[in-house]
Amino acid sequence: MERIPILRMGRCLLVTIQVDLQDDTALRLQDDLAAAIETHGARGVLIDISAVEMVDSFIGRMLATIAAIARVLDATTVVVGMQPAVAITLVELGLSLGGVRTALDVERGMRLLQQAGVLADAMEGPADVAAE
Repeated sequence: MERIPILRMGRCLLVTIQVDLQDDTALRLQDDLAAAIETHGARGVLIDISAVEMVDSFIGRMLATIAAIARVLDATTVVVGMQPAVAITLVELGLSLGGVRTALDVERGMRLLQQAGVLADAMEGPADVAAE
C-alpha cells in the first residue's frame, strides 16, 4: 500500500498527491494526516492535487472528510491545483467540499493560509518530513 508523504513546514503540513489516489491510499492518508496534525500541532494543511486527473465519489468524500478532521483538530485546510475535470466530476457527483478552501496553485494557497492567520505561525520551527 502506498503512502502519501506529509511534509512539515513549521506549523503547516504540505501534502502533494503525485499518484492516482486509490481508496486504501486515501484512507491511510486520512489517518496519517490526522496523526501528523496532532503530533506537530499543525495549524494549516495544504493539499496539492494538481497531479490528480480523476476522482470518484469515494475520493471526493475522503477529501471532504480529511478537511473536516483537520478542522476538528483546529487546522485550516486548503486544496490547491484542482484540474477542471476533477472539479466538473465533483460537481456532477453532487459533492461539495464544505469547509475546504481552494486555490489554483500553491502560492495562492499559501496566501489563503496567511490570510487565515496560519502562515505567520507556520514558519516556526524547522521543516521536515512528518510521515512517509
